[in-house]
Amino acid sequence: MIRQETITSECIVVQKPGAIVSDMDGEKVMLSVENGKYYNLGRQGGRIWELIASPVAVTDLVTTLMAEYEVDRETCERDVLKFLSALLRENMIEVSRP
Repeated sequence: MIRQETITSECIVVQKPGAIVSDMDGEKVMLSVENGKYYNLGRQGGRIWELIASPVAVTDLVTTLMAEYEVDRETCERDVLKFLSALLRENMIEVSRP
């Protein structure tokens, strides 16, 4: 099922169960059992995946990533929302609104 929902900075996101994740040379790779696809999340995507193991507000996620990487808020938020939207399209995360 393809999700059309829009993610905003006010949303709360969390991993959906059912993915098998492995670390390969610092990059996360994942198999979605539900859709039978492999994904290479890379380093930053892997870090986001780690941070959404528990429900987290997108704004808090962005703040954490800004502290870890040299990136401004606008760029970080844009890239995080784009990545989360891709995960949502693949039905790999749950999104709720406060």
